[in-house]
Amino acid sequence: MTDLILPGLIDVHTHLRVPGGAHKEDFATGTAAALAGGITLLLAMPNTSPPLTTPAALAAARAAAAADARCDVGLFAGAAPADIDQLPALAPDAAALKIYLNDTFGRLRVDDLPTLVACFQTWPREKLIALHAEKQSVAVAIGLAAIYDRAVHICHVSRREEIELIADAKGRGLLVTCEVTPHHLFLSQADAARLGPLGDMRPVLGAADDVAALWAHLNDTVDCIATDHAPHTLEEKRSDAPPPGVPGLETSLPLMLAAVEDGRLSVERLTALMHDNPRRLFGLPQQPDTRVEVDMTPYTIPAGGWQTKCGWTAFAGLRAGGRVRRVVLRGQVVYEDGAVLAAPGSGKVL
Repeated sequence: MTDLILPGLIDVHTHLRVPGGAHKEDFATGTAAALAGGITLLLAMPNTSPPLTTPAALAAARAAAAADARCDVGLFAGAAPADIDQLPALAPDAAALKIYLNDTFGRLRVDDLPTLVACFQTWPREKLIALHAEKQSVAVAIGLAAIYDRAVHICHVSRREEIELIADAKGRGLLVTCEVTPHHLFLSQADAARLGPLGDMRPVLGAADDVAALWAHLNDTVDCIATDHAPHTLEEKRSDAPPPGVPGLETSLPLMLAAVEDGRLSVERLTALMHDNPRRLFGLPQQPDTRVEVDMTPYTIPAGGWQTKCGWTAFAGLRAGGRVRRVVLRGQVVYEDGAVLAAPGSGKVL
């Protein structure tokens, strides 16, 4: 039964682990998970191994995506102090630039002013700059937007003080947009103890007051719902040094549909957050004859049975407001009743 028809959804923040981490996820499995979640276009982050900071690394990742992706994929270029002179060469083949102002793995942490200035001076103005910015780093990002009079996008906002500062910046006419993840909307510090390492991510889960602030600003300040899909194997998460991150491509829409069912979110606003705004902000192409058909029967999110290679979820036991029944991409049925029908390589690389 189809109760709701949505456009193909867009996730502007995913980690598909290629190159260097294909045992966690690859373009074939990650885009299968995307289709199962109603997502027909995604943007993958550059903190791979090696990171996507040189034309050679970006070209190799694009080739892997072209061979294996089942939905459409764009790739972020990464800003690294050692490769900052490569930015002009990266820009034509990248969907946007990602700057990490806070903790990250590898060599993508930017904490020196010359590198930041170079990013804002040399990255093409028609392509967005997205930043991992937490706490006071949000003020740095907003200040750079003001100084250089150009758009910035703040990733995975998780705290009251951050969303309120962004709201203030928007009210003053600054070119600042932001995204919020389902795990920061539906989980809190109270869940962290229950979940253990399966609930560890960056930014870490907030307090109940932070969650309330995100919901309070969902209809006026937040621009996008993005998953920050960050899969790791269960063995890695249960190790002595568990890496942060949780998968989310398949659970994002079902969770947001629970908010629709509860009256906290309209279908129109859901569509804006998960399709209209991401496409507009990142300058992404339209996907003709593309739709997601949804069965709005509530259910409990299971622990397993996922398309993502890592095979687990931090959202098990939570209520979902509906499930994806069928996905049509450019006139072709690519997902139906639990089965991914798209072949690897059938997606487009932006």
